[in-house]
Amino acid sequence: MSFGRRDTSKVVALEAHRPSVPAEEAPDPDPDPETSPKQAAPEGPEDYRQDVVEQAIDKVWPGLRINARDLLAPEYSRGDQAACVGVILDAELGMSGVSLFEGERRDAITELLNRLLALPEATRDAGMPNVVDPVALAKDRVQPMLMERMDVSKAAEMPRGEIARQVTDLVAEILADEKLHLNLVEQRDLVTKLLNDMLGLGPLEPLLADEAVTDIMVNGPDHIYVERGGRLELAETVFRDNAHVLNVAQRIVSAVGRRVDETSPLCDARLADGSRVNVIIPPLAIDGPSISIRKFAKQKITMEKMEGQNNLSPAMATVLRIAGRSRLNIIISGGTGSGKTTLLNALSRMIDPGERIVTIEDAAELQLQQPHVVRLETRPANLEGEGEITQRELVKNCLRMRPDRIILGEIRAGEALDMLQAMNTGHDGSLCTIHANRPREALTRLENMVAMAGVKLPNEAVRSQIAGAVNMIVQIARMRDGVRRITHITEVVGMEGEVVTTQDLFTFEFEGENPDGTLYGSFKSSGLRPAFAVNAKYFGLEKALLDAMSQPEHSTQPPEMAAE
Repeated sequence: MSFGRRDTSKVVALEAHRPSVPAEEAPDPDPDPETSPKQAAPEGPEDYRQDVVEQAIDKVWPGLRINARDLLAPEYSRGDQAACVGVILDAELGMSGVSLFEGERRDAITELLNRLLALPEATRDAGMPNVVDPVALAKDRVQPMLMERMDVSKAAEMPRGEIARQVTDLVAEILADEKLHLNLVEQRDLVTKLLNDMLGLGPLEPLLADEAVTDIMVNGPDHIYVERGGRLELAETVFRDNAHVLNVAQRIVSAVGRRVDETSPLCDARLADGSRVNVIIPPLAIDGPSISIRKFAKQKITMEKMEGQNNLSPAMATVLRIAGRSRLNIIISGGTGSGKTTLLNALSRMIDPGERIVTIEDAAELQLQQPHVVRLETRPANLEGEGEITQRELVKNCLRMRPDRIILGEIRAGEALDMLQAMNTGHDGSLCTIHANRPREALTRLENMVAMAGVKLPNEAVRSQIAGAVNMIVQIARMRDGVRRITHITEVVGMEGEVVTTQDLFTFEFEGENPDGTLYGSFKSSGLRPAFAVNAKYFGLEKALLDAMSQPEHSTQPPEMAAE
């Protein structure tokens, strides 16, 4: 199957749209340079033609002057520089409707290059720090012509490899027609960018493919920030305009059956790989559409990998494994971007493959490896404001689904009450996350969210439910060096009067900063006997638990730096 110009009756192959050349007018495929006639120069007085060339040079020079530093960068060869100047010259002449004879074009490129090389070294830095990208310039001219010659709806149904082959052929024709000069590598980059715009997420595709990038934040068309190694940096890629950003945002949310427009200007969604996406557009986003993407690493994060990254100590990892296998109800607490969902995925690996698990999320992002998993996702209201399904309704429904474990992606509001009731009525081993800065604050927030359910319960009754339902709170934080660390493993012991009592099993104590900017400290055990040792004994894990609690403190400072 091929795609071509828009046709309601059939899809015509690209070859059908190539202009036919009569046999008698067909050019010799391999003309002899000695015998073939020279191309005639455009008619007109010689002085007039010289004026046209000079005017073309004067039109292009200001833009080249601004980008002189980048054009003359050491990594560019003279051929590369000439190619960039040629693309800019062709683009300017195309917009002004002026044509140059090939010899005149070469003279203009030579004159412009000579002017650039004649600039004093000190003045080359006065330009703007924009890199001249011939592929981007060519894309702006080629894309509208490409869209006119093809049927995008038919192309969307074809395999990407077949589309790429046909687009490559068509792009080569357009470049020849428009006299745009790109080498093979640049043509391949141009085709990739065009395909990303047609079928993918445009400028976001290379960032999504970069495994070092964990977060992508689009603040309008010209500012895309990414997080690498826990630190934010400005990406080089940009969108064309606000309409381009909005088009990509709508493509993301429509793939999961949601919408984003002026009547519903914010939306949570997910990508095909499970990455979480939030979109907010004008009028709520004043400076243009904003897209936030939380990527997931292709390599799954396990407890072993977290140990190797010093996110926690080996003894802490052992205790968490035992807590998971002993079917404790665990709440993971932390701030935004602290790694709560990643830790939840790692903890879920401790669940027995034979158990039935039901997950409940606003936007499905959990990546459980067990075979018996039912994934539930909330639904926003439709255009009439009806049909919304909240997490609270899903929690109530999942209790009728015979779950062995319930995993709630994040406690946000009144579903806290239903989750506590589930934990207190035989659904032990449940996991959930909550936004809080410390374990004690997590309990307070949980109590406040129970009140959001609209049921008036005495404070003592709510706290008693919390103390009976929650067994452990794991606090995780992203520190200023970008590294996520588990700062507390806190056990909920019971009640004393009207107060929920807790005890810290492990804590992280900050000690200093290494020369490379990373922080170091120690993971310390309290040495206390955990209250859930009874549960561990039931599963034959009591000895391993007590051995882990008796381990010495674990320092995160490299030995060679500690010796210094």
